[in-house]
Amino acid sequence: MSNFKILFFIWFVFLTSSALAQREDAGNYEYDREFLFGLNKNTNGGLIGGLVFKVGTRIDDQQFSFLSVELSNVKSPKEVRYNTVLGNSYIFGKSNYLYSIRPQYGREIILFKKAPNQGVQVSALAAVGPSIGLIAPYYIEYAVNRLETVREQYNPEVHQSRFNILGTGRLFEGIGESELAIGGNFKAALNFEFGVFRSNVTGVELGYMLEGFTREIPLIPTSENRQIFQSAYFTFYYGFRK
Repeated sequence: MSNFKILFFIWFVFLTSSALAQREDAGNYEYDREFLFGLNKNTNGGLIGGLVFKVGTRIDDQQFSFLSVELSNVKSPKEVRYNTVLGNSYIFGKSNYLYSIRPQYGREIILFKKAPNQGVQVSALAAVGPSIGLIAPYYIEYAVNRLETVREQYNPEVHQSRFNILGTGRLFEGIGESELAIGGNFKAALNFEFGVFRSNVTGVELGYMLEGFTREIPLIPTSENRQIFQSAYFTFYYGFRK
């Protein structure tokens, strides 16, 4: 019984000290670095528009600098998805994918700090950087006749009947045949941060992205192709600080 009381006392002291440590951590937002991972949704992308990794460094109490890398799948607004007779889906007229890799440098300024244990912190940010575009061929499976099918990049001069398209190629098929396009990007956004403890962070970034390349990107050859893309986006992110 005596041993049980000693163990109970040690357990109680441990829980109390842990709770106090958490309470000291709550609402304390002084930190020097943060590491964030995010999922992006934008008006030029699909269900998941891209992935984001961001490293921020504190300059002073109100201002931070950051480096980030974004990987995004850029789509044409003319893309329309159809279903095949086999139940597969494809985008008629699409000839290429555009994958954009965006290293960025930016600044973030806190507009409203949150109160300890509650509220939302609001900040404004802007970033700029180069864009490295990978133009990868869009493969389809096409019925040449009743017995023969081919899997190749869509060509509007060859694949004229959309009813002969049976589906798309395998995931990342043709990625080794990609071409490079060089450009630049700029974004401006508002950041809404939630959470209680300084050791982790959760939030949403809402913003505008402008991106341009040195040449037109032939996503859909039969429509007007662009070299400048703009989109609204939001990014849900999670990370930690120290």
